Amino acid sequence: MNNISRLFNSIALIAIPAFVQAQAGEQQITYNGEAGRIINENCVVCHREGGIGPMQFESYDQIRPWAPLIQLKVANREMPPYAYDHGIGIQNLQGDWRLEQEEIDTLVAWVNQGAPLGDPDSPLAAPRLNDPDAWNFVSELGEPDLVIPSVAIDIPANGNDLWSTHYVPSGISSDRCIKAVQVKPRGDAKSVVHHANSTIDVYNDDGELERYSMLTEYAMGKWGELVPEDVCRTIPSNSMVRWSIHMFPGGLGSIAPGTIIEDNVVEIGLWLHPEGYEDNVGYTQDLKQYNIQYERAERDLRLVIPPHGYTMTQGFHSFDHPVRIDSFQPHGHLRMRSASFEIFYPKTGQTEEISQISNWSATWHHSHIYEPDVAPLLPTGAVLVLKQWYDNTADNPNNPDPDQWVFGGSRTADEMTHAWIAVTHLDEEGYEKLVAERKEKEARSFAGND
Repeated sequence: MNNISRLFNSIALIAIPAFVQAQAGEQQITYNGEAGRIINENCVVCHREGGIGPMQFESYDQIRPWAPLIQLKVANREMPPYAYDHGIGIQNLQGDWRLEQEEIDTLVAWVNQGAPLGDPDSPLAAPRLNDPDAWNFVSELGEPDLVIPSVAIDIPANGNDLWSTHYVPSGISSDRCIKAVQVKPRGDAKSVVHHANSTIDVYNDDGELERYSMLTEYAMGKWGELVPEDVCRTIPSNSMVRWSIHMFPGGLGSIAPGTIIEDNVVEIGLWLHPEGYEDNVGYTQDLKQYNIQYERAERDLRLVIPPHGYTMTQGFHSFDHPVRIDSFQPHGHLRMRSASFEIFYPKTGQTEEISQISNWSATWHHSHIYEPDVAPLLPTGAVLVLKQWYDNTADNPNNPDPDQWVFGGSRTADEMTHAWIAVTHLDEEGYEKLVAERKEKEARSFAGND
């Protein structure tokens, strides 16, 4: 038993005895019952042999020493690692890892009762463990229709940040609409890949490659992207994929081997609609980087965080046509702490809160994908209001050195301030149709509750 395990065993012996027996009339919660089910369904995916979690939760004996820490992390909504504020803005999200409040209350009560095993003759079924290197959408969509790998890259054990920019063929022979996309570093590459952006480039009439659109963005911990059924995000035939991969020697914490990591490959998995799908949808979707406060060429001059100080950035974006916002993903590095997304309506002077992340972490980037029936609908001229907050003090647990001046830049030690947003581009007729459909659905819902 290591020192950390001994520490938490001691905490358990101190903190729990008064609650070893469930209070009179209180239903006992056990590992072999509801507590274990919640842990198996939400925690073991990472806390398993070979997983990225620092301890294993595949059995009661493995879990019991960590019960007080599980209680603390769950009660504070630090685990599962999905930073998105409750009670603010849109809450219906796809790929949402957050526990329901009832599940949190169950685990807290289980630990307060002494974290009992329950009936040993009725053991909990073993957790179903998928291959840790499997694609995230396999259970819903099957294997990807197409996998596009980067070139192989060797990463040293130490040194400065590294970037690789290169082209690979897309492998697409006819125009296709994307159903879902995921970027996945292969094997040990996940410990050294900070981000991996990809664009779709096509040859112009002069035989030169030019940008067609953004394909996708990856940063540590990102689950993937789902494209709504009523739109097309196109990848054209005979296109090239331009990779831009940022890696950092030494990797990420305890999962980095501390030696040269050879042949790092990053892969894009694409799930595609059948050919001709675009003929049945009326609108297009794209994913773009929306800068906050500064223009890209001026980032080093505009984003400055003093030692032991704070800063906040704010940006505004509007469209000359109606749009639907399908997903929101803030981006920053080690000093970023919070982000928010609001919509300002000039005609009414009102501001609507859409999303807020108050405990952001650079090790878990999430594209917050709104359920299509609640995704924000913006009339022409409405304004996206994006805000991000930065903490360069010792109170920031992610801050490696509060004595440093921090500037805008691409290195891990620098800071960035932008958001990746997926937008469906509408016309007035399409916007009015979606608004009417939502009002009709809301009216039916009210009528059904009478």
